[in-house]
Amino acid sequence: MLSIQDLSHVYAGGVTALDHVSLEIPPGMFGLLGPNGAGKSTLMRSIATLQTPTAGAIRFGDIDVIAEPEKLRRVLGYLPQDFGVYPRVSAYDLLDHMAVLKGIAGRGERKETVESLLQQVNLWSVRKKAVAGYSGGMRQRFGIAQALIGRPQIIIVDEPTAGLDPEERNRFLNLLAEIGENVVVILSTHIVEDVADLCPRMAIIAEGRIVREGSPTQLIEALKGRIWTKTIDKSALEALRATRQVISTRLFAGRTVVHVLADTDPGEGFTPVAGGLEDVYFSTLAAPRQAA
Repeated sequence: MLSIQDLSHVYAGGVTALDHVSLEIPPGMFGLLGPNGAGKSTLMRSIATLQTPTAGAIRFGDIDVIAEPEKLRRVLGYLPQDFGVYPRVSAYDLLDHMAVLKGIAGRGERKETVESLLQQVNLWSVRKKAVAGYSGGMRQRFGIAQALIGRPQIIIVDEPTAGLDPEERNRFLNLLAEIGENVVVILSTHIVEDVADLCPRMAIIAEGRIVREGSPTQLIEALKGRIWTKTIDKSALEALRATRQVISTRLFAGRTVVHVLADTDPGEGFTPVAGGLEDVYFSTLAAPRQAA
């Protein structure tokens, strides 16, 4: 169990990135969903011991993560949003080098580890190719391979599918699902579908605060009967925003499809629609913006 208690972080200049964040994250896939700039990466870096938060506590089992970062690093796998690679170094050699850094000193054990991981992430056939020449999806799969060195008990992946094509995204998410059964896996993303597809538990972060938490099914159920839709001309959107709580819009065939949040039938041609996790996400983000 990963326990985060009252965590805050203020950058130089007074920018508050995390504002009293508390979470309890059990083994399995956990989704942290939020827009860019919400504080996701700051939280991930704090858990991964890459920066020390201003206040609060993080514990993983018996490990005090802030006081004993080296202990956490021994059981951590981390795939950051951006990671660099050595040019002209093959995937096999780079993974072998990283295994040494993770403390796998025996040549035989390293060989077994590297070959097993390359097979697991489906990169064996291109193991002699330089990682710098990999496609985006292949690099992300290599990133997961290096994160799995040493059989980690907690794995953090930060915005892992951003920029991937649909085929590579599916392949990557399937790989995450396979490894996320017995260890803590935190998926930090702004892509709603990633969380909906993978995570039995999730939280939404906005402006450095946890604003909603639970299972996707429970959060969707809480909106049952409260989401309404209508197709309008784009020119009518601003007037509608003045009278209704518009949570999302999208273009379809040259017109605008709107979703509004209302406890009762708003009339005016609106029809009820089954809400999804996207509606949960947009309605959650809309609340603090409207309050401001």
